Amino acid sequence: MNNKERASISIIKILGVCLILLLVTGIGVKATNMKLSNVKIVLANDYEMSVMTTKTKVSEILEDNHIVLLEDEISIPSLDSEISDNKTIKIVKSDYNMEEEIVAETTETQTVEEILSNYSTITEKIIKEQVVIPFETITKDVSETVGNKKEKVIKEGENGLKEITYQVKYQNDVEIEKIELSSVVIKEPVNKIVQVQSVVTSRSTGIDRTQTTSGAGVSGVNKGTFKVTAYCPCSKCCGSSANGITASGTRATAGRTVAASSQFPLGTKLKINGNIYVVEDRGGAIQGNKIDIYMNNHSQALAWGVKYLQVEVVN
Repeated sequence: MNNKERASISIIKILGVCLILLLVTGIGVKATNMKLSNVKIVLANDYEMSVMTTKTKVSEILEDNHIVLLEDEISIPSLDSEISDNKTIKIVKSDYNMEEEIVAETTETQTVEEILSNYSTITEKIIKEQVVIPFETITKDVSETVGNKKEKVIKEGENGLKEITYQVKYQNDVEIEKIELSSVVIKEPVNKIVQVQSVVTSRSTGIDRTQTTSGAGVSGVNKGTFKVTAYCPCSKCCGSSANGITASGTRATAGRTVAASSQFPLGTKLKINGNIYVVEDRGGAIQGNKIDIYMNNHSQALAWGVKYLQVEVVN
């Protein structure tokens, strides 16, 4: 082989190597320019799949993954469109309502905004409120007959007042929490006392009068012998509802208070065994010529026992 033939073969080899290098370089550049993306495909039956692809056109991505649309199916985005930024392709029925999806997305956005609004600043305040304490009405039945009865207000009731301190939390000027810290009674309520009385009719004059006329004389009785017993504020003497308040509305006091029948109006002063007492109370068992003297405790009442004494009305 002469020198010319050897030179020709060398040139051919060099050209071949260069061609191969150019081909490899071109493939590398093309591969570098292709961007690999993760695309989510949601089928019509809600099955989801993720694929890796360098394609950007919807039809090409579906074709590469062997997904064929049926006659009643469409893709979102459409087959001729480029893949959207959310990298999602949905296969839906052709009658799919796109407006519902838009509304859903809008609702979701609003929900996020509402959630963010919940992070607004919360403020706290200490406030005080005055609240009325309503009075109670206590009814005492001192009637001793089954005839006509009437109610008489012995003591008017008055509402009390208390001041309550609260810790209140606000968010966007709206109260979201209210906690009571303390409560102080400014004014105690005064209970209303109502007395149920028998109405006695005088046969001679036909004039009605109430048994509780304070300071009135005794109906035909000025002096006589009475059965005198004693009682105290315990449940044995006055029952479980005893509160120490007499039928006249006063508080029972030892050495002053006696219970007598309706022949003695409430407020009548009686002289018993040298001491002056006031008729301030009634009792279901106190009838006729019987009088009950109030004692501080049950042992004193038992020690008194039963005595028959002269009782005189003190004018």
